[in-house]
Amino acid sequence: MRGCKASMLLFILCWKMTSGQVAVSWPVLPFQKQDAVNPILKPDPSKSWIDPISGQPVQWMAHNVLNPAAVVSNGQIWLLFRAQDSSTLAPTGTSRIGLASSADGLHFHIHPAPVLFPAHDAQQAYEWPGGVEDPRVVQSHDGRYVMTYTAYDGHLARLCIASSHDLQHWQKHGLAFPDQPHRWSKSGAILTELSNGKLVAKRIRGKYWMYWGDTHIFIATSTDLIHWHILRDSSGKPISLMGPRPHRFDSRLVEPGPPPVWTPQGIWFIYNGMNASDSLRYPPLPPDAYGVGQAWIDPNDPTHVLKRLSAPFLIPKKNYEQEGQVNQVCFAEGLVWFSGKWYLYYGTADSRIAVAIHSP
Repeated sequence: MRGCKASMLLFILCWKMTSGQVAVSWPVLPFQKQDAVNPILKPDPSKSWIDPISGQPVQWMAHNVLNPAAVVSNGQIWLLFRAQDSSTLAPTGTSRIGLASSADGLHFHIHPAPVLFPAHDAQQAYEWPGGVEDPRVVQSHDGRYVMTYTAYDGHLARLCIASSHDLQHWQKHGLAFPDQPHRWSKSGAILTELSNGKLVAKRIRGKYWMYWGDTHIFIATSTDLIHWHILRDSSGKPISLMGPRPHRFDSRLVEPGPPPVWTPQGIWFIYNGMNASDSLRYPPLPPDAYGVGQAWIDPNDPTHVLKRLSAPFLIPKKNYEQEGQVNQVCFAEGLVWFSGKWYLYYGTADSRIAVAIHSP
């Protein structure tokens, strides 16, 4: 974005990654949309699977695909993406999480069945009929994958945790905040560090950190990546990392993007913002449009934001980003370091999936 050029000059930093010397500056720009292949994933009615709750065949990704997590494993990029069927059980179909893999980050092979879905288990009351949504995935130091996802029963969204050793078989661990089962919660992005080419969950002061929420962005900590505790102020109110800004692209709400990346100089945090539709809106974007921004957080105090871009670096411009289930949406959730580049995966108009790449 042209409006970001001045911000780029304000705070230029580099650090050493354990995978080797990688020069990175904040903000990390530009990201180039891969127009030759985008959108890289689309709805596919040919994918049929037996739903364990109804016992009937379901075209599990016939309606929409969106909002992918991304990880690197065995020399490939793997996407875990939200897929909606075309049933009438939920307002827009039931959501499940599918799996796709790629050797180049651009062309993907889709696993024939979803890998996380509502079933006859302890989480069914939270997950049915709306489904499971919007995964974000990190790796732990022991090689385990940890997923945050949203369970939606059709009325209330609840942030949940699952884990896996192979990306295909997932163990559900239940609510991220089990002491608050009636609280609306979603969009958990766990702090990571680039280690040997992979984004691995990062401890600060002996704890893991997670940013979550879809109005303001709040903070939670954990000692094991499974059980999480909301950070609160002296009055008991959840501590907010950041909130909406009048007359900016994030004037209506802010929501975490991919897992943020810790460095000794700062935490690189990609997040999503929604434009207001009233007098507080950001004029360059349509009302209610979603764009993608960046923040820079104190590496020693993950509750303190040092910098935020004044303008989004990814906005809806292509027809598949402007028209779909929800118009005017670019929503980032997946980030990996692969073949010497940053690959950013994002949902478009809540209907398809695209990729943008930054080459240092």
